[in-house]
Amino acid sequence: MEAIVNTLVGYIWGNALVILSLGVGLYFTLATRGVQFRYLIKMVCLLKENKASKEGISSFQAFCLALSGRVGVGNIAGVATAIAAGGPGAIFWMVVMGLLGGASAFIESTLAQIYKQRSDGQYRGGSPYYIEKGLKLKPFAIIVAAVICLSYGVLVPGIQANTIADSFQTSFNIPPMVTGAIVTVLMAWLIFGGVKRIASAADKVVPLMAVAYIIMMVIILGSHYEKVPAMFGLIFRSALGMDAVFGGIVGTAVSWGVRRAVFSNVAGAGEATFSSAAAEVSHPAKQGLIQAFSIYIDTVVVCTASGLMILVTNMYNVFPDGAASALVEHVPGVAAGTAWTQMAVSTVFESAGSGFVAIAVFLFAFTTLMAYYYIAETTIVYLDRKLKYPVLKLILKLVFLVILFMGSVQSVSMMWSLGDIGFGSMSYLNLIAIVFLSKPALRALRDYERQEKLGIDPVFDPKVAGVENAELWEDISKEYQSQQQNKVGKTEGELTTEQK
Repeated sequence: MEAIVNTLVGYIWGNALVILSLGVGLYFTLATRGVQFRYLIKMVCLLKENKASKEGISSFQAFCLALSGRVGVGNIAGVATAIAAGGPGAIFWMVVMGLLGGASAFIESTLAQIYKQRSDGQYRGGSPYYIEKGLKLKPFAIIVAAVICLSYGVLVPGIQANTIADSFQTSFNIPPMVTGAIVTVLMAWLIFGGVKRIASAADKVVPLMAVAYIIMMVIILGSHYEKVPAMFGLIFRSALGMDAVFGGIVGTAVSWGVRRAVFSNVAGAGEATFSSAAAEVSHPAKQGLIQAFSIYIDTVVVCTASGLMILVTNMYNVFPDGAASALVEHVPGVAAGTAWTQMAVSTVFESAGSGFVAIAVFLFAFTTLMAYYYIAETTIVYLDRKLKYPVLKLILKLVFLVILFMGSVQSVSMMWSLGDIGFGSMSYLNLIAIVFLSKPALRALRDYERQEKLGIDPVFDPKVAGVENAELWEDISKEYQSQQQNKVGKTEGELTTEQK
């Protein structure tokens, strides 16, 4: 069984997906004139717009919910796997993919907002919704929804649970079965509380865990400051094929760097589109910009932090696929994964390092599981649009919880391979879809830029922007325009009173 799964992974994650991910990211970077770079400061400012409503969560909560899905075990264990197969140069290509992926994230999240709908008193949306309404391909949308539901509800949750159990067993000697039971109970409490409870947990835990992890990286690098210049030199030489040891595997470095970046930040895979659609904003491009910023946090900051800690402490081995022997073996017998990061942290915090990484893994992975469930539930809502079968949500909850527990005690390699199949399949489907839907997303961007130049808070009117099949936004735009007129009226009234 494991051999069959690994064969599928090889086909799905071949050069085709690497080229497609890089190509789409580059295409949208050029088409948007580098929107992920031009609006970097604006992205941070938009995070302060903390508006929520009965139908939608705040843009900051949507940002944290998306980031909780992006920042997971791929940021710790996955980075180690990339270094093990592709060498230090994989870190460079992971960052490159992250920078290009910001444009893809902007496009897909903007599309999610444009074509979102009200369902069961909440905003719902995501890749199946914009494929149906934007491309007018309902059969294709149903296939995408089914693949996403299967991936997030069944295939990939086990990776997060497995890594939590593995790190707790290593650090605290807690049996995987016990860890699995605890994680399952905690998750049950959250997912039976609905999206508001999930979003509320995400906007508190995610910023805290990211900041703590970055502080740890700074401490580790500071403690090995004399090795930092040589480490960066090794990364660049390896990435560009100029290193004597790693120069021969530059192709593998590119492949694994892109692969782990896509797995970690899932830019273009459609994952963040579901939380993006749930946000209450006045213009789709606002949430697109916010989600583009989340790529920087995930890949350029957190993933890089893991890679730098591992490399500066020499806690890694490099054993490319198909090689007869290791190119470098600094930690003989230690498999790539969270153990490398734990060993790196332990070079400074000998007694507490392993425990810190285990807790970080728990927080990263648990918040990711929250996002996974929300995504799977949204696809169920899409497939059962009229909510004729509410029992489907209950079945999903139960299956999801069973998978979490089972994943805690299953083979690590099998869990990662199943995850690769799920993410790879979604990436192909969604990347192709957003390329064909680039026109409405770019029109929304131009509409946003036009209003920004006029000095007004952008409000999206699909008729003015020239975007079709965005009926919900016709109502939303009227509500926001009415609010703006009321504000203007109040301001004029206050000025008149002061003049008198």
